[in-house]
Amino acid sequence: MKFISKYFPHILLGAYLLEFTYLAFNPYDRAVWFTENFTIVPIVVILIVLYIRNIRFSNTSYALMSILIFMHTYGGHYTFALTPFDWFNNMFGFERNMYDRVAHMTVGFYAYPMIEALLRYKVVNQKWFAYFAAFVTIPAIAAIYEIFEWRYAISADPEAGLAVLGAQGDIWDAQKDMLMDTIGGAIGVILYFITSRFKSDSASKV
Repeated sequence: MKFISKYFPHILLGAYLLEFTYLAFNPYDRAVWFTENFTIVPIVVILIVLYIRNIRFSNTSYALMSILIFMHTYGGHYTFALTPFDWFNNMFGFERNMYDRVAHMTVGFYAYPMIEALLRYKVVNQKWFAYFAAFVTIPAIAAIYEIFEWRYAISADPEAGLAVLGAQGDIWDAQKDMLMDTIGGAIGVILYFITSRFKSDSASKV
């Protein structure tokens, strides 16, 4: 357990490299695969650079951040509308493939490491402001990403553009995606609040 805890970020990186390599072969649409990975690989690179520069996060943060990375890489292989997700859709009776909605929610989980970094490296001194800053940053990022999807959809090959957009015929897809990002942000903030309180209570008992 100590080995896993110590090398947890390295294990996640190794798993991601294996996933990326495997799913790079024969994707449903190479243009879609490239575009989807174009938005995720920079996140991985930034995390590696930060780690090398001794700007590090807790294992909980790395685990939460990895969910989006793994899901997005997987979805990029199939396109989000066609990603195998029947077990979830059938469980809740969704006619639409909800894989992209769930993936969007995991974007919000990045609120957790944002709060952690803001407080650990004393970017801000007040917890409430760290919570607020992280929470409002998530929908801002979501909006920027939706603009990127829109511009790509109207400038790329029509089929690839629609696949990246992933609207599946829903005219409110962008707004719903941003809502899921925001819900994920709220979950990230709540998780940080709970885990920080748990650590404080544990420390007070020592």
